Amino acid sequence: MSRVKFSSRICIFLLTVVAGGCSLLLTGCHGSKGMDAFEIPEEFDVSKEYEITFWAKNDTNKTQTAIYEQAIADFEDLYPNITVNLRLYTDYGKIYNDVITNISTNTTPNVCITYPDHIATYLTGTNLVVPLEELFADEKYGLAGSEVRFDSPAVNEIIPQFLEECSFAGHYYALPYMRSTEACYINKTYVEALGYTLPDALTWDFVWEVSEAAMAQDSEGNFLVNGQKVMIPFIYKSTDNMMIQMLRQKDAGYSTDEGEILLFNDTTRELLFTVAEHAQSGAFSTFKISSYPANFLNAGQCIFAIDSTAGATWMGTNAPLLDISEDKVVEFETAVMPIPQFDTGNPKMISQGPSVCIFNKSDPQEVLASWLFAQYLLTNDVQIAYSETEGYVPVTSKAQESAEYQDYLSRCGEDNDVYYDVKIKAAKLLLDNVDHTFVTPVFGGSASLRDGAGQLIENTVKSVRRGQEVDDGYIDKLYDDITSLYRLDQIGGQNAQAALGKADLGELPKTSVILLASLAAAWVLIILYVVFQMVKRKRNQ
Repeated sequence: MSRVKFSSRICIFLLTVVAGGCSLLLTGCHGSKGMDAFEIPEEFDVSKEYEITFWAKNDTNKTQTAIYEQAIADFEDLYPNITVNLRLYTDYGKIYNDVITNISTNTTPNVCITYPDHIATYLTGTNLVVPLEELFADEKYGLAGSEVRFDSPAVNEIIPQFLEECSFAGHYYALPYMRSTEACYINKTYVEALGYTLPDALTWDFVWEVSEAAMAQDSEGNFLVNGQKVMIPFIYKSTDNMMIQMLRQKDAGYSTDEGEILLFNDTTRELLFTVAEHAQSGAFSTFKISSYPANFLNAGQCIFAIDSTAGATWMGTNAPLLDISEDKVVEFETAVMPIPQFDTGNPKMISQGPSVCIFNKSDPQEVLASWLFAQYLLTNDVQIAYSETEGYVPVTSKAQESAEYQDYLSRCGEDNDVYYDVKIKAAKLLLDNVDHTFVTPVFGGSASLRDGAGQLIENTVKSVRRGQEVDDGYIDKLYDDITSLYRLDQIGGQNAQAALGKADLGELPKTSVILLASLAAAWVLIILYVVFQMVKRKRNQ
């Protein structure tokens, strides 16, 4: 074999490695180049068998699992050619991470319980998530369609505010499934023992004042209000919601619909100073730092526990769900109130809760099967049964106004299980305040911004506990740290979608890192070979 042939073969081999690596890298990082837009079939082909996956979330609540399983069984009875495989998660974040991972291999689920902020990230894949407005209106298979085999709600029977939460980037990308807000669960017994009376509407000043009063101790270090060594008067479960709602109540900036970041403002700074003040005294903490608010509340070690209305079954002396032993539970009267406000005449609280999105597939019939199942989750049987498990409310007026649901609400306190008073009061709280709820803008990177908002509070509380001084210099650095950590400087305006992959997808998968390293090595070998040949030719001249 001549040297020329040997050399050219080496070059061809190395170039093949590079080309192959590039191909694999593009596939590994981005999945397919994109899918064809979904088009609604004229007829659903019932002669074919379809197997669809449904990723859902529950809090290890067996009743919820049973409701999902019953809904699937009932749906499969109506559509024997559709098999629904249920995969349960205990955390929305895990669903989100698994979807992101599966995008690269085109193995996303068919139907997924999720949040709009998460869907905004999924939209980085072309036609990956199915826009639903045409499906809503389809005469045969749309909401209340003529060919749908169950009593599907019409689009105007979905609570408008809840449906609107699923509209962003010019389309409806989800159906609302359940809705909740946040509630303040209060040990009314301790509030009154401290000499206070609960107002008609909570204010932040009232909560801070009572919390500080609860820090009084005797000479042996026991807190006077409970006689125990432990007392954290005010614990907040979701600090992202805390910051977002405080800013909205003060009409301060958070973000624009286009993705402009407004979080790092003077009002945020003032709020963090307030948080630091009460963290310093020990009157305030968070779930991430101390643990579930319900555990402290039920043990008589907390007075104001703010958590989702969906968490009501864990709250109170008679809570049907407990994460502490019964001998640790203390007797007290539980009040359920909207979150504290800066202006009680103009209350503002966040609307939250899971929605359902549908992922596009190569077979439009499979997508139509997925849509039919997603629709089924809005039927009265599913909506009412699931809402009765926790402090959720149904998302349709059809379910809310039904005789069955109204009877459920009317039996508040009849027992400490299905009709547990704290749970039903939490649901009524949202039903009475739908017009006072709001949602944050959804855009590429909005999930990262939400995380960053909560981290501002978490870091401030941690720093105070470590003895650091929280002053303007600290806040300036904190703003820079959070911006860097969540790459918020890469999000905003026209650059929001471009920054999305960097801001929300996290580190590259290991396979991509390996491929990138292989590509770099291949190019180094090519360059070294070319240089070697040039030097060799010069020596032979």
